[in-house]
Amino acid sequence: MPDPREPAELVTAAAEDDRTAWDELEARYGPRMWAVARASGLSPSDAADAVQGAWLRLLQNLHTLRDPAKVGGWLMTTVRREAHAFLRKRHDVSPLDQDVLSLEAVDEPDPASAVLEADGRRLLWKQVSALHEPCRTIIQLVAIDLGNRQMAARLGMPVGSVGPTKARCLEKLRTLISSQETAQ
Repeated sequence: MPDPREPAELVTAAAEDDRTAWDELEARYGPRMWAVARASGLSPSDAADAVQGAWLRLLQNLHTLRDPAKVGGWLMTTVRREAHAFLRKRHDVSPLDQDVLSLEAVDEPDPASAVLEADGRRLLWKQVSALHEPCRTIIQLVAIDLGNRQMAARLGMPVGSVGPTKARCLEKLRTLISSQETAQ
């Protein structure tokens, strides 16, 4: 497998209509974008719209990005802004409340909690990476809240098989996590 391309290289290739560059950008940043949108409190359908909006903004600004090497950060910021726009529309937020939403996005969590959460996420994804395929991919798709139909299409499996396979994979992950907790 060839080495992954650098972000700036992907942006340049995408600007030249290279479909594989777009696919690589989506594979690299898509799951994090979904996580950012969902963490903002959006429903799955609104999160999908926010993520799609961020990709559209990238397409519109592809030739004018100041630092293409930082496209990942640009995408996360853009999806966060898209998510906040959805929240403002949904709640018909007053201008004063919009300032509060902006401040909430900047507030940092308690450092101790942040360390514990990051450690927990690291351990979880370490366990996920220990799973064999298709479980590893299924758990990643569950994390980005992809529906069974979309999972089936991505994995090339019948829609009716996704639910039972997902249940088995989640059980394997629970067993791995449980055995890890017991060992500690």
